[in-house]
Amino acid sequence: MTDAPLPHTPGLLARAIDSDIFYSFRRSKLTVVAASIALVLMLAAIFAPVLAMQNPFDPAQLDLMNSRISPLWTAEGARPFLFGTDEQGRDVFSAILYGMRISLIVGILGVGLAAVLGIGLGLIAGYVGGAVDSLIMRIADVQLTFPAILIALLIDGVVKSLLGNHLDATTMLVVLVVAIGLSFWVQYARTVRGSVMVEKNKDYVAAAQLIGLPARVIMLRHVLPNTMGPILVIATINLALAIITEATLSFLGSGMPDTMPSLGTLIRIGNNYLFSGEWWVIAFPGIALASLILSINLVGDWLRDALNPKLQ
Repeated sequence: MTDAPLPHTPGLLARAIDSDIFYSFRRSKLTVVAASIALVLMLAAIFAPVLAMQNPFDPAQLDLMNSRISPLWTAEGARPFLFGTDEQGRDVFSAILYGMRISLIVGILGVGLAAVLGIGLGLIAGYVGGAVDSLIMRIADVQLTFPAILIALLIDGVVKSLLGNHLDATTMLVVLVVAIGLSFWVQYARTVRGSVMVEKNKDYVAAAQLIGLPARVIMLRHVLPNTMGPILVIATINLALAIITEATLSFLGSGMPDTMPSLGTLIRIGNNYLFSGEWWVIAFPGIALASLILSINLVGDWLRDALNPKLQ
């Protein structure tokens, strides 16, 4: 007598594909297109050394004889400059790839810093409560009265006054990450605090307290996983905000220097040639920045709707 075959259990990947969130993703054609564009742009930035014809950060690879060449498909275009060149002979396409990499690095690290700081303070405020909660939330309320870009400009100005105006590119990148991180932590803290105040009154938290688990373990291992949905939505939307904040700072001259330009720096450089007929120097970095931000925002909007049952 043979044993009856066990019922087939779908794997983790199959269950994920068949889940409601992936069904919602496949059903939204706009979200699929936006996610595809964001993925292509991010991959292009990651593989910039492979795709770019030159390293725009290396002056030895630039030739002034190739300066101000129009895009390839125009009458004055020349190979291999697909999007033309700027006044330094820098290939605009290569500059966009490397600049997008800088913008993404600043945005991702800035959002990561904001998430770590905001989640930590939100967990403490919601779980501990009392005077600690009041202090953290009042600081958050005060910061909310100022625009994020103003906070970032203030932090950038303080750092430059302490370290000097002429900072190298690596130091400037760190300053931008810290400025963005300290500008966006409030949303995480307020969201996590509200979720923790709900979760800490549930039975599983009482059971964990009863068996003597430390508060740190309860917050990180049991409470935090139940607050990750809203955090993921905020992080996705804040990534676009962080990128555009970095671009704004760079456009205003408070961001990445010309020697290691981000998309915002490229737009600032191209703005000087906007009315001289060299439209491609500013147009293509602007299109790349707008495409990246719009695609990330559309994915974030879909994710917000998909993870909120009330909006389904």
